[in-house]
Amino acid sequence: MRRFLFAAAIFSLALPCFAGDFQTAAALCDRALGDPTAWHLLESLTAGIGPRPVGTPAAAHARDWAVARLKALGFANVRVEPFAKPSWHRGAESAELVKPYPLRLAVIGLGNSVPTPPQGIEAPVVVLRSYAELLAARPGAFKGKIVVVNQPMTRTEDGSGYGAAVVTRNGDGEAAKRGAVAYLIRSVSTGNGRAPHTGAIWGHTPVIPTAALGVPDADLLQYLAARGPVRLSLKLANWVDAKSQAWNVSGDIRGSERPDEIVVIGGHLDSWDPGTGAIDDAAGVTITVAAANLIGKLPRHPRRTIRVVLFGSEESGGSSDAYLAVHKQELGKIVLAGESDLGSDRAYAVHLPEGAVAAPALAMLPAVLAPLRVLVSDQPAQHAGSDVSGLEKAGVPVLAVDQDASRYFDYHHSADDTLAVVDRAQLNQNVATWAGLLYLVADSKLDFRAKPVKH
Repeated sequence: MRRFLFAAAIFSLALPCFAGDFQTAAALCDRALGDPTAWHLLESLTAGIGPRPVGTPAAAHARDWAVARLKALGFANVRVEPFAKPSWHRGAESAELVKPYPLRLAVIGLGNSVPTPPQGIEAPVVVLRSYAELLAARPGAFKGKIVVVNQPMTRTEDGSGYGAAVVTRNGDGEAAKRGAVAYLIRSVSTGNGRAPHTGAIWGHTPVIPTAALGVPDADLLQYLAARGPVRLSLKLANWVDAKSQAWNVSGDIRGSERPDEIVVIGGHLDSWDPGTGAIDDAAGVTITVAAANLIGKLPRHPRRTIRVVLFGSEESGGSSDAYLAVHKQELGKIVLAGESDLGSDRAYAVHLPEGAVAAPALAMLPAVLAPLRVLVSDQPAQHAGSDVSGLEKAGVPVLAVDQDASRYFDYHHSADDTLAVVDRAQLNQNVATWAGLLYLVADSKLDFRAKPVKH
């Protein structure tokens, strides 16, 4: 017997009333560690379809792939929910150092950027070491120049370094206020590779051409600018299709006693275009599908329905609002929601709504996840993911699974985001974590909306 089943035997002596539930959850975790489903799905989605930006033929292929796979695995109520979604498309891009010597730089346009004129832009460069330095500059300080912000990102296990660095991605408006004709940033990345990292510009209408440089190239420009004049030629070709469409695809593992009560989980099907979107977010798709699939094979399903939603437009937004719009009438029946969208490296903690950890119905959860080296945190879930944020704002309780993000941002949004960077054992450890967690929350009668009793 493996360690989970041994642990189940010990636990059943201590808490006989929970023994059956514990043994089922522990057996699911054990099975997940050797189950090939997530890996096979991941291979099929990434290598079989490739990058999946909204508005491309590949996005439609991913929709059809999702429907076919969910049906083949036995999910019930497989649905496709279309929604209108303007899509941004990348054309030819280049950045060339003109002075002090000619050199082709590694560059990638940021999503929603405006294009340069067809002939490009050639202008002197000013390099700033931080976004704060840009904000501190007076209006007109960089008139006629290409502004480069070379702000590094800090590597952290929980990914919090991303939040501090990603603000640079939205600085084109601030650069334009100060007279800039184009805006470049150091890739929001913890790696040192030359492959640049893309991502979307959020919160405003972009006004000047904006792109990311590979980390070594951003450092090179800073070195050169400290020693004399630097001049750069930039060309970005892109366009927007205002009439494109995206789709949310879902399938259910129907509950045995309370099928109208739903636990919503999932990942997003869409990806950026330089790589094949393996860790962002084919991994989240396959982790949640594989976990729910294992539960669906049980002789008795948990009491509540588990719904896996494969969201169609996370990278440029829209999935969350679209799902909320279609499912507003059943908000009261969605008991819990969560998303897997931080790659495929090991899970190390789970967070539930306030008070849920102390509930007797989930007393066995720490013991179920302990062999996976996953902590059940006493800190409530703060944020469950972009695609379920609409449900969260509408009052649906959420759960979150923390993953090791130490190397995630080495590859995120870049050409290196491929199957090659996925560790199969860690992928399956995530499946095991989600399977044990989902089974117990879906089989409980716990009201996750109830306020905890204060003692």
